Amino acid sequence: MIAKIIAVRDALGMRRQIYFCSVGGFDTHDDELSTQNNLLAELSQCMNAFYQSTKELGISDRVTLFTASDFSRTFQANGGGSDHAWGSHALILGDSVKGGDIYGSYPTIAMGGPDDVGEGRWVPTTSVDEYSATLAKWYGISSLTDLSTVLPNIGRFANPDVGFMNPLP
Repeated sequence: MIAKIIAVRDALGMRRQIYFCSVGGFDTHDDELSTQNNLLAELSQCMNAFYQSTKELGISDRVTLFTASDFSRTFQANGGGSDHAWGSHALILGDSVKGGDIYGSYPTIAMGGPDDVGEGRWVPTTSVDEYSATLAKWYGISSLTDLSTVLPNIGRFANPDVGFMNPLP
């Protein structure tokens, strides 16, 4: 549906658009491995279908798809699932994305390892604000004042642009 609306963007007089859709079910406190496997397969298929639509429309360099979550899961299992945690990841897709890299620091995945602050929880090295600021700058918010209005905590971070986006054509 989103690709269909994008296809008629000129007729609607919309220069810039933001769409939101949701895939639920990731709050896995049981049967996590099977549930997450199925959900990630569904997400992958949806992301690919949307990306292919942007290629067909000739706008894949002007559309960016990204995932976001308000929490992650612990590495330590309990009862076939796991508890809520802090550090997470984001998937970003589009021809303006500098892909094939990990932005931020990937933690040592080990219980009691150097990045584990308890029960398989890792403190993120890259803030969701930095990630959001990178997307906002690509979208056209250029001044630090405007970024600070949209993301009030961005001034607390040394790197308000993580660098994963190429400029719009």
